[in-house]
Amino acid sequence: MTGFGLASTDHENIKFAVEIKSLNSKFLELNLKLPRAFSEKELLLRNICSKEIERGKVSISINIDRGEENLKGATINAALLSKYYKQLEAINVDLGANSTNLLQAVLSFPEVISYQEEEVNENDWDILYSTFNKALENFNQFRHTEGNVLKTDLELRIKNILQFFAQIEVLEPLRIPQIRARLNQFLEENVGKINVDQNRLEQELIYYIDKLDITEEKTRLKSHCDYFTETLKSKDANGKKLGFISQEIGREINTMGAKANDAQIQQLVVGMKEELEKIKEQLLNVL
Repeated sequence: MTGFGLASTDHENIKFAVEIKSLNSKFLELNLKLPRAFSEKELLLRNICSKEIERGKVSISINIDRGEENLKGATINAALLSKYYKQLEAINVDLGANSTNLLQAVLSFPEVISYQEEEVNENDWDILYSTFNKALENFNQFRHTEGNVLKTDLELRIKNILQFFAQIEVLEPLRIPQIRARLNQFLEENVGKINVDQNRLEQELIYYIDKLDITEEKTRLKSHCDYFTETLKSKDANGKKLGFISQEIGREINTMGAKANDAQIQQLVVGMKEELEKIKEQLLNVL
């Protein structure tokens, strides 16, 4: 959800500039800096942003540079200032007070300095609104470009998980005979072959092996990975949905690791977890 968009328009020596920046966030956090003259348009711009941007910690700066010839500064009422100053000066003389900061004091008196409100017209708003939309378009294009890069990376991570999964499928059928052989060897060495009740041993093996079976986990993991890839291709904003799917993928990977009872499979599970962590990090950037 990181993004950047900039647009500016020059019109009759007035420059309108809009800059939009965003960082990752689960929700829309909007900080909008708007010239005071257009404060009544703030709600409109916020509503547009909530629809177009949806999520992210967004900072929008809107500036209008009118140039020196169009600047409207403060006006000093010289007659009133002079009147206040002379009155204070006379009072100071009578009181024998310090008159060093008289001018500074007079400048803070009511109506000595007046500020002219910036005048805007509908044409100014039209230009500003058009510039804002251009910046928003550039912002979304930036995020779209970044999104394509993220999409490629996420597809690669899922592909890597499925490659580890394919290796587990090769090793998994060999696991049960190896477990059976290890148990038989242990019993023969510690109990003696003739003392082993083969029927009871088979019952115990069936129970034990059933606890280690990962067939369901493999099926669900493959299904979740396929669903993740399918959702990734959608044009809708599915960042949260992808996050939920990645949680389900992680749950199946963890269960497979817990049931593996095989060093090679557990190593492959670690590789899958590493890829999944990279997916979760990248999903913070997905809208």
